[in-house]
Parts: sequence; structure tokens; C-alpha cells
Amino acid sequence: MSIPMQTWTPTHGDPYRPVPYHPARMPAQESLTRAAELRERMDGRRTVRRFSTDPVPERVVKDAIACAATAPSGAHQQPWTFVLVKDPAVRQRIREAAEAEERRSYAGRLGEEWLAALRPLGTDEVKPHLTDAPYLIVVFQQRYWLGPDGTKRKHYYVDESVGIAVGMLMSALHLSGLAALVHTPSPMRFLSEVLERPKNEKAFAVLPVGYPAEDCEVPDLVRKSLDQVLVEF
Repeated sequence: MSIPMQTWTPTHGDPYRPVPYHPARMPAQESLTRAAELRERMDGRRTVRRFSTDPVPERVVKDAIACAATAPSGAHQQPWTFVLVKDPAVRQRIREAAEAEERRSYAGRLGEEWLAALRPLGTDEVKPHLTDAPYLIVVFQQRYWLGPDGTKRKHYYVDESVGIAVGMLMSALHLSGLAALVHTPSPMRFLSEVLERPKNEKAFAVLPVGYPAEDCEVPDLVRKSLDQVLVEF
């Protein structure tokens, strides 16, 4: 696997060049209707750990990644890389490495307080979703920009920017009819090694993507209501 050269160059120190932005204003009633529909559809999103091995149209996944890449970022530096893993052998290597770390975590590295918080979710060190799902999207954060000649430029608000992009990715996948899971084995250094990423990139999350299995189950959880998360001032 070869590492793609970064051909995009940050506009560091360039002058401000504004362009007009006049999107068509949506009629109020249409906006209300769309917002209600979106709220209902997003309320049906669940984190899935049992995936079907059925194939998924690759274009759907790539379009979701393209949506995620429209996320806002600090100084518009777009500090993210999305690695789409399709090769079953590579997914198997990732699963083996992830489960090795998870065994250490569930054996005591996490601590009892964290393990107690996880029990209602029914999770353990076995991660079949990493090989059952037809795709893995491994998201890397670029801690700094690295040019082909070794030039470095600092990136700003990297954690926040990549976190927003992952949220948009999850939304795009769900609204396209797919299921996904944000998996964060700790530590994740093995992902950089398996996927041969450059030294400026650090693994942020692994997202298995596909259809839920026929026997899929999810925890019986209740989300906070709007009045529990919204403060009007």
C-alpha cells in the first residue's frame, strides 16, 4: 500500500479573497417540514455492532465521506484523512490488533468505573464488526501539514475539526440507509502501522459501515429529551 502524496497546500499567509455567497432562501414552511423530517430520521439512528456481510454500494460510502469532508475546520486546514479499508485480509489484521488491545482494557486497564459505565451497552473485547462489515473507514487526524519536501505547518483545532467531520460522516451514512459504529480501540498506534500512514497522522476512530445483520440487536436506551439538552437564554 502506498501513501498518497499530499498535493493540497495550505493557504498560509495568503490575502483574504472573499467571493459572493447567496444561497436561495428556503420558504419557511418547507424549512419546518424538512427540519421535522430530519429530526425524525436522525432519531432512528443507532450504534450497530452486528453487521451483515452483504455488499454495500461503494459510491454511497464515498459520497458520505465527501459530505464529511465539507465540515468546517480551524483556519480551513481540513486536517483529516479517511482511509477506506475494503480488503478482508487488512480488516482481519485490524481486528486482531484491536482485540489484543481490548483484551488488555477489559482485563483491568480501563478501570472499574469505566467498565461499569460500559455494562449497559453489552460490549466486550470481541469485535466481529471489524470483519463482518464490508467497509471500515479509519479516520486519521493530521496533527500538522506535511509537504512532499518535508515542510511542516501547524494545524489548529484539530480534535474539534475532525470530531465535527466524523459527526457529519455518521449523519451522512445514516441518512443514506447505512449503519455505522464509532470504534476507538486504545491505544490505536497499530492503525498507522497497518495502514502505512505518514508520521503527521494520528488515528482518531474506526467506523465499520454496512447494513445491520438480520439478528441485529441494540441496547434498550433512552435519549435525553430536547428540554434536557437545550437551554434557552
